[in-house]
This record gives sequence, structure tokens and C-alpha cells, in this order.
Amino acid sequence: MRSFASSSESIPTKVTPQNLPLAGIRILEVGQVIAGPFCGQLLGHYGAEVIKVEPPEVGDPLRVWRERDLDGVSPWWRSIARNKKSVTIDMRKEEGRRLVKQLAIKSDVMIENFKPGTLEKWNLGPADLHPLNPSLIFTRVSGYGQTGPWSSRPGYASVCEAESGFRYINGTPDPDTGALLGPPIRPNLSLGDSVAGLHAAFGTVLALLARKSHEAQGQPGGQTVDVSIFESMINLMEGIIPEYDRKGKIRGPSGSSLTGIVPTNAYPCKPSPDAPTVPAYIVIGANSDSIYSRLMTAIERTDLIGPAYAQNHHRVERQAEIEDAISAWTRERTAEEVEEILRAVSVPAGRVLNVKDIVESEHAQARGLVEDVPVPKADGGWSVKMSRAVPVLEGCDTKTRWAGPELGEHNREVLIGELGLSEEEFGRLQQEGVVGK
Repeated sequence: MRSFASSSESIPTKVTPQNLPLAGIRILEVGQVIAGPFCGQLLGHYGAEVIKVEPPEVGDPLRVWRERDLDGVSPWWRSIARNKKSVTIDMRKEEGRRLVKQLAIKSDVMIENFKPGTLEKWNLGPADLHPLNPSLIFTRVSGYGQTGPWSSRPGYASVCEAESGFRYINGTPDPDTGALLGPPIRPNLSLGDSVAGLHAAFGTVLALLARKSHEAQGQPGGQTVDVSIFESMINLMEGIIPEYDRKGKIRGPSGSSLTGIVPTNAYPCKPSPDAPTVPAYIVIGANSDSIYSRLMTAIERTDLIGPAYAQNHHRVERQAEIEDAISAWTRERTAEEVEEILRAVSVPAGRVLNVKDIVESEHAQARGLVEDVPVPKADGGWSVKMSRAVPVLEGCDTKTRWAGPELGEHNREVLIGELGLSEEEFGRLQQEGVVGK
């Protein structure tokens, strides 16, 4: 939205659709891998111009993480770096930091996820840049925040997930103590990084709104958005802290169920005829009182309806009985059969899908959830399927404008065309390794 724009010097955005809410906002992304870049990805989807600074020659490490495509680049990179401009600058060199400073002066937001103190060591921290651009918003993502006794620790999502308590509640409970039995179960993705990136994007938009208000009152609009993976994960932990404070309860793991909510679980089903050796499960969420009654009627267990089962706290006391009844019923049917029966009576139920199922889902296709994004190459290239940006905003086309770029693809556009470097200076910086070739 144009009204977000800073009073500081800015560079016009040529390729961003102007109906997007962040059109006219320039983001300088100097972070790497997931947390900071995911924040940049989200902001770029909604119209911000995102200039991503990468090390020359190697680029962001995520370029070669997990699966790699025909050109050796990760499809994941094509997704998380979509709609971004890649500029290769060696920030370890003084002249590289000078270029980054010039870009920061012309930007609205700077996203970074270095270890706290790194930008200050390079004279690129808020105290260095705010005198030159009072409207600059620093969005800083780290493991534990910019202050506090843990702030200097390296921040990795896996460790922060453990220290936030998230890993403690994920796994198999000990039948005697209710505590964690064996190692915690990790979701097969870097959840903490993505959750921190979401918080960072939210915080950035709040800071842009606050800047508009501050500048309208004649005050400097810049500020720091301090996001930690540790705190972002704790923000997801529902009522565990107040429950501990008021009742002394330490919530532990609960397997595939949810402590204190009955019934909601993953229930075993008869294997599908198409895959007779593959275990099948269906997730049923019938924890509201009326839905519970419909479920018990559907599985012909009306003996489990009545005053003794009327509300959730009654059902918690009889969890084993209820869960056993549901499981006995689902075991005699395929997941597809269970889903059809329960949906007919408005009981929430869904099969456990994999990525192939999702891509082929009629609902995902009808919603346009998966889009094909071209990766242009000299020989014509190919396309990569990616999940579309959400949430859906009425009147806004958040379709991906281009896939994650080649390393240094926008060096000339940004450094010559916008920063104003001469051809001679640009060539010298390339020869000296300050800028990638």
C-alpha cells in the first residue's frame, strides 16, 4: 500500500502489481536459509520489492539443500526465494558492507537472521543506519532474541524447539508417569524457523503501520522488530504456562491424541485395497458436545451418549472407553469409508494425506493452492509446483511473479541501474571479489 511508504529516499518498483498491499515497500534481506528468508518470501508475495544479498560464488546455503533439480539447484530455493532479486555482495569485505549500507539507506525494511551482534560488528546495526535512514525498520530474527543471557548462543530451530517445551509434548507418553517416553518426535521440517518467519512478517507489517503513525506526528518511524525462534515457539504453546501456574500441571506428550480433549485422535482403519500392506489412519475431531453425539450415533454406540458423556470434562474421565469404541468401528472400514460416513453427518474427519495426495486434491486444485512457476533457461527450462501465498486477500493477485532467481541475477539491475555504480566501478568490484560475477 502506497501509504506505507517511507519519507526516506526510495527506488521505484517496476514489476510489482500495484493492487498488492505492500507495493512500494522495499525490503533488504541479508538473512540466510529459512527464518529470515521465509519472512522475506511472505512480504514479497504481497507486493514488497525484496532484494536478497547473497555471498558471491556460493550463495544462500539453501540453494543446494535437500533435493536438487536438473541444474543442481534445490526446488525449495525456487520457492522460498520467489519474487526476490538476487544480488551477490561479500559482506566480509569493507566495500561490500558499504554497498549494503547504501542499499539499506534506500530501503524501508532490513531483514537479518545473523547471530546477535554481527551487524553491529560490521557497523550495519540500528545505531549505524538509523542516523542515515530514520525510517528504517530492522527485522531481526535470532534463536533467543537480541538481549538476555542466551542471546549470544547460536540459534538453531531444532534446539529452540526443544528448549521452548515443544519437543517435550511431542512423542509417546510414559504410561506410569505421563512424562516423555524415549526421544521426542520431530516433525520432518524446520518448524521453528518457519514459525519465527511468520512472527517476523507479522511484526514487520505492525512496524510499518506504526511508522506511518509516528511520522504523521513528526517522530522517527524506524524501529527494531526483535523475533526469536525460542519465543515464537512458546507463543504456540496454548495454555501450558497458565495451567502450570494455576494448577501445577506440566503438560506432557500425548501420542496422537490431545491432552484434555476427547475425542480427537488418529484412528486405525482397514488398509485400502490399492495398498493392502500400508497402515491406514483417519483423524477424527469430535470434541464439541453436539458433534460427539452425532459421532456416537453414526458408529451405533448411543450407549455412550448421556449425562455421563455430555461435556468434554465428562468424556476425559472416560477417554479409554470412548477411544476403544471408535477404534473398534474404524478398524472394520477403510479410511475412505469412514470419511464418507462421518462427513454425511457433519463429523470432522480426514485421511492422513501425503504431498502427492495434496497436489492431486480436487479442493487444492479448485482453490488454486498449487501453482506452476516457470524456471526459464536457455533451452526453455521447466516449471516447479509451489504452494500459493495465503491468506487470500480479496482483490489481490498474489500469484508468484518469478521463481527463485539465479545467483547474482540482478547485480547489474540493482547496483548499476539503481545504486548508480559506473561500469568501471562495477567491474572493479567484481574483479576484487566484492561483487559476484
